[in-house]
Amino acid sequence: MVAPSAMHKLAHPEGEIATARAAAASNTIMVLSSMSSCTIEEVASSCNAIRFFQLYVYKNRDVAAQLVQRVERNGYKAIVLTVDAPMLGRREADIKNKMIVPPLKNIEGLVSTEVNNDEGSILEGFAKGALDASLCWRDIGWLRSITNLPILIKGVLTREDAIKATEVGVAGIVVSNHGARQLDYTPATITVLEEVVHAVRGKVPVFLDGGVRRGTDVFKALALGAQAVLIGRPVVYGLAAKGEYGVRKVIHMLKDELELTMALSGCPSVKDITRSHVRTEHEKIHSML
Repeated sequence: MVAPSAMHKLAHPEGEIATARAAAASNTIMVLSSMSSCTIEEVASSCNAIRFFQLYVYKNRDVAAQLVQRVERNGYKAIVLTVDAPMLGRREADIKNKMIVPPLKNIEGLVSTEVNNDEGSILEGFAKGALDASLCWRDIGWLRSITNLPILIKGVLTREDAIKATEVGVAGIVVSNHGARQLDYTPATITVLEEVVHAVRGKVPVFLDGGVRRGTDVFKALALGAQAVLIGRPVVYGLAAKGEYGVRKVIHMLKDELELTMALSGCPSVKDITRSHVRTEHEKIHSML
């Protein structure tokens, strides 16, 4: 799947519309960021495809409620709730460059993006003023009360949170560290994926977000129990290089590499990829003892 990432017009003038068309042409689900530079409606009308919507919860809950209503009206199939950003991580490049927030079309007129932050990142100042740092497990119940769409939770890295997520009724879990931009020394998602998969015991699907650069990475994630992977940076790189065609090229490269890896590993289909096809660092050490 295409992971939610903000402000695609920073990479290409057509922004998320080009990304959406490429995902649709590749039969790949796109998760639209709530901080996209094209609106929910513009992306929905750009092509016929299955797509999800990533949601932050704002201090003004009416903002989230209105976004959910728009998403439902425009045929999005699921909500992906980001839960690892009660505050924005310390993004030193943004601070140094005094990152300015381009127009965030989905929340125009709902949340002010005009922030006076002379000390550094305007984006950080916006997040501090707009996002609800008190977000907690009870809010999953609130979100379920205002929508019939399935809710996936994005930002889980531990067994304990995975179990709690299933208890509050989420429809899926995205193992994610927010591109490793929120907290230094956070674990790589592939290293904690199996812990989460074992914790949920098949009750809900588990997805991997982060670090996927090759088809072999997709193969490893599937072998460790992920139902699918989300691709973030490579999509933006492709978009910046060659627009819609660049995104299609990135997705097709990953698919081709995955199929080659499967063929060379004796896996005629995805269901033939099993845990026995990978060995973790711990298992390598154990085998030497």
